[in-house]
Parts: sequence; structure tokens; C-alpha cells
Amino acid sequence: MSENQKVWKPTEEAKSQAGQFRLFAVLLWLGAIVAQVFAIRMFLQAVNAGESPVNAWVIGLIVLDLILVFSGSILWKKSNRLSPPSEKNQFLYYMQNQLGVVMAFVAFLPLIVFILTNKKVDGKSKAILGSIAGLALVIAGIGGFESNMASIEKYTEETNMVEALTGANNVYWTKSGGRYHLYQDCGYIKNSTEVTNGTVAQSYETKGIDQLCQRCKKQKMKEENITDESLLDKIKQLNPTENKEETAPAEEVEEEKDAA
Repeated sequence: MSENQKVWKPTEEAKSQAGQFRLFAVLLWLGAIVAQVFAIRMFLQAVNAGESPVNAWVIGLIVLDLILVFSGSILWKKSNRLSPPSEKNQFLYYMQNQLGVVMAFVAFLPLIVFILTNKKVDGKSKAILGSIAGLALVIAGIGGFESNMASIEKYTEETNMVEALTGANNVYWTKSGGRYHLYQDCGYIKNSTEVTNGTVAQSYETKGIDQLCQRCKKQKMKEENITDESLLDKIKQLNPTENKEETAPAEEVEEEKDAA
């Protein structure tokens, strides 16, 4: 995508809500870290007292840790759908989308290390607590992983495609569907009792849908007599600054030829 392309931007309401989600996510993650610290403390306290570290306090704190980090990751992923990062900086792009996975390791790995490396704990206790904490880490990691990463560039391309086909940023989707549609009476959704309409970004915000129904696309292109080439031209027309940038070098070459 050209730097001068007409770039999609989140609404002020979406940015505000995303900010709130991120704040709550960070607070939940901090709570998870605190729960881990107390779990380590209770673990060491039991070990130093000669008691079994496999007790309700340690296990309960591990469960609390999981609930907090998992909940924080869900809110963080929702915030990225409302106000996604840019792909320009690949490191920050992946880090922001997969921060939930990072926090899963932060919230459990130190505890697992303490459990497995403590020489005062017997093998059975290590196996039990290590398995519980390890399973919690896996669950938290899965909850934090974003398989369908949002980005400003993705929203821009999808929005431009819909606007080029219909002249407006309005699509339809259902609660259980995996694609958004250009027609409310599309065969895939016409019998559904819960059809929602909104912008491309809203379909992603609410359901994580980022793919256009190909039947709707083909039908629209047929009705409007749009070819693949003309569709690309329409998309380019939505970005006049990009077109201007592309034609400028050609004009400069012509001027140089005339001068020669």
C-alpha cells in the first residue's frame, strides 16, 4: 500500500473504546502477575515449612492467574479489532497482535521455573504442580494467540474493495457467518433471522469477519459489468494521491525528452 494512499482510520468512539479495553487488559495482566507472585510465595512457604506444596492456595492462585491473563488477552484482542496497528513496523505489528501470548509466558514461566528447579520438592509434587502450571500456560497462550491479525492496511484494502463495488462502505453479516456480504438477500444469509449491517471494520470488530463473499462479489461485478481490470481502476480512483504519484514520473520523463 502506498504511503499516500487513502488510509482507513478508526472512529473516535472506536479509539476510545479500544483505549478502555487496553487499560483493563493491562490491569488484568498486572493482576495475573501479582497472582503468580503470591503463588510462588505460597509454594516456597510450604516447601520451607516441610509441607506439601500441592495445596489449595497454590493451585487456586494458578487458576486465578489463568483467569486474569486469559481475560486480559480477550480484551486486548478486541481492542486491536477496534483500533488495529499498522504493518509498516513488522515487529510492533506482530507484538501488538500477539501480546497476549507474551503475557501468558510472563504470567506462568517464572512459576514453572521455580517449581521445577527447587531441590527441596519431591518429583511427584513437581510433576503435579508443573503439569497444572504448564497446562495453564498452554491455555493462556491459546487464548492470547491471534490467528486473524488486524491491521490498518487490511481494513483499508477491504474497505476500498467494497466501496469500489458498491459506492458505499456497507456490508451484511450474520451471527454464525464467516464472511460479509454485499446483498442482504444473498443465498448464504437470506434465510437467517439475524442479519446485521454496518461497515467492513464493524464486521471485523463484532465477529472478526474479514472476507468478502465471493458470490456477492461476482454478482455485483456482473450486474455493473465490472471486469477485474476496471475494478482495480476503481480502487485506484479512491486513492487520487497514489495515482498522482504514479503518473508524475511519467510526466517528468516526457518533459526531459522534450528538453533534449
